[in-house]
Amino acid sequence: MKSNNARSDVHQDSKKTDLSVNTADANNKFMTTNQGVRVNDDNNSLKAGDRGPSLLEDFILREKITHFDHERIPERIVHARGSAAHGFFEVTNPIPQFTKAGFLQEKGQKTPVFTRFSTVAGSRGSTDLARDVRGFSVKFYTEAGIYDFVGNNIPVFFIQDASKFPDLIHAVKPEPHNEIPQAASAHDTFWDFISLMPESMHMVMWAMSDRSIPRSYRMMEGFGVHTFRFINEQHESHFVKIHWKPKLGTHAVVWDEAQKISGKDPDFHRRDLWEAIEAGHFPEWEMGVQLIPEADESKYDFDLLDPTKLIPEELVPVTIIGRMVLNRNPDNFFAETEQVAFHPGHVVPGIDFSNDPLLQGRLFSYTDTQLSRLGSPNFHEIPINRSISPTHNHQRDGHMRQEINTGRVSYHPNSLGGGCPYQARIAEGGFASFNERIDAHKVRQRSDSFSDHFSQATLFFNSQTEVEQGHIIKALRFELSKVETTAIRVRMVGLLSQVDAGLAEKVALGLGLPVPSKPESPMNHGVGADADGSQEPKPLLAPQQPSDTLGMIRNPTVSPTIETRKVAILCHDGVNETQLSAFRALLVEKGAKGCVIAPHMGFVTTDRGGAVAVEATFLNTSSVLFDAVYIPGGTAISIIAEDPDVLDFINEAYKHCKVIGAEGEGIDLLANTYFASKTSNNEDAGLIADRDGQKDFGQRFVEAMGRHRIWDREPKV
Repeated sequence: MKSNNARSDVHQDSKKTDLSVNTADANNKFMTTNQGVRVNDDNNSLKAGDRGPSLLEDFILREKITHFDHERIPERIVHARGSAAHGFFEVTNPIPQFTKAGFLQEKGQKTPVFTRFSTVAGSRGSTDLARDVRGFSVKFYTEAGIYDFVGNNIPVFFIQDASKFPDLIHAVKPEPHNEIPQAASAHDTFWDFISLMPESMHMVMWAMSDRSIPRSYRMMEGFGVHTFRFINEQHESHFVKIHWKPKLGTHAVVWDEAQKISGKDPDFHRRDLWEAIEAGHFPEWEMGVQLIPEADESKYDFDLLDPTKLIPEELVPVTIIGRMVLNRNPDNFFAETEQVAFHPGHVVPGIDFSNDPLLQGRLFSYTDTQLSRLGSPNFHEIPINRSISPTHNHQRDGHMRQEINTGRVSYHPNSLGGGCPYQARIAEGGFASFNERIDAHKVRQRSDSFSDHFSQATLFFNSQTEVEQGHIIKALRFELSKVETTAIRVRMVGLLSQVDAGLAEKVALGLGLPVPSKPESPMNHGVGADADGSQEPKPLLAPQQPSDTLGMIRNPTVSPTIETRKVAILCHDGVNETQLSAFRALLVEKGAKGCVIAPHMGFVTTDRGGAVAVEATFLNTSSVLFDAVYIPGGTAISIIAEDPDVLDFINEAYKHCKVIGAEGEGIDLLANTYFASKTSNNEDAGLIADRDGQKDFGQRFVEAMGRHRIWDREPKV
């Protein structure tokens, strides 16, 4: 009896151990696979040579990513919150000399598309205005099959190898012990990971810039991140980077504004895209490519296969080849926006992959993710994912199969079915991978050419205006001030000092820390490592000339326009009807929209006895939801002159560097603001005040608003 009881106790203890694994139990233990095999290298996938393709036999990578892909259902693990629209892609500059992709061959050729924008870190219920990377994915329904462009609004990424993607996302997601914070990177686990991953520093500069808080999905760029290949009819290869440039320019909000929008309208981007399309203001982007001949693969100081690097447009200009227009909203959010399945491995003849180790992992991961999220290998039969090109193969059955296949043959080769469907020769449109020579040892290692983690981070920072640099400094101060562990802050300041000394000093000042005289050595990631794991520091590249295309304020691709911008029109009973009517007509002429805001809903009367419909009140809206403010005159301006909500509205718009225009008695409303003195002294190019009915008031307002913001108002950091 005693012996049996002892065995029972042991069994119960083992059950407790199995069910209650504490993270602390992993301290001072070797890392293993789920099968108990000790892991020698968790930072690099198995490749054919240090710049070669990843190998399918890498059971460690497959186990890690498979587990990650299936951690959450049915919501997307990343890019869960998104919005999408239908449209078309039109070729404006055919490039058959570079690619045989059928949808890029003829000028004027149109291809249906479905485009989804998203945030990365937050759940489906999170806010649109989190500081985050934005997904930018386009599904092309081509005659040769589905081609998926799966990119972001930032041209580089945090990591170089797919093996680290689960770790990155685990770090940025809410911390597992308390599920806090949602859709935010300002916490210990994210910055702990980043502070130990110097390869992330280039991406950190982008993520802390205004690129991560866009004004609108319609006003952000898209990038393929990875280097792909274009293949022509002669089976010649060119490396290619893909860009999307918005017609409305690339614009952002400021961080204080983003936080307030999250409270006032967490659906801000979703609503903006939907309303623009419903109003007939169809968003448009130009598609461009950077093309590099196969022979020039090693021409540059950086590696084309490194996803933490970009190709400056001064080195390889972007050639515009087409345009995308989004002109129809989805009919059903779940059926289309939620069930659409993108995959970087969905390519058509003429487009092929490179050996980018992050891309190689994605080619496996995305299929696995869709199997979990959509629950079936038949996710391609969901209407939004269905190819317009007929599909013929021997795949049968599976969960939720919709296709009803007839006949007795489901295998190849066969004679009972006449050998059909048969394989297509290359000349008949059959897909053939580029015939790249591979002769290498199997290694878990990265090429030495991936080892410079700071030069392009410095290039990005130096390419920003003083205003934009100030925003990056403030963003880093905000994020790192939320980090509770001092050692993590110190490590981050040390890494920043290797990007730019002035940047590190200003961030450190905001954190109350000194800049380390000797930054902590980064952990070894297998880049140029010797067999014993030691690593020699790699010299930085020669400084590159700043690039205006990397910033937003000086970006040469941005042309001044106020199309689709929203102007808050502050009204009251007795408003000057002539001024109001003329200004609203001007906005319509310029493609912008005015919103009448008053103390109450219903109507306000004009000085001529007319009635103007009120669209919002100072209670249910905020200045952060508008691009500019206009105040018409009226003898009863005193009705709102003392209202604190009205004054808060105007003061906040000024704080966020927006244009404010006032006519006639409307100028008196500005007398109680904190910037009243600048109104009378004409010190601010964004304060357009006209008491005497000058004819150029509207023109001056439009020109100032076309600058997006009046950045001179911002104090220097």
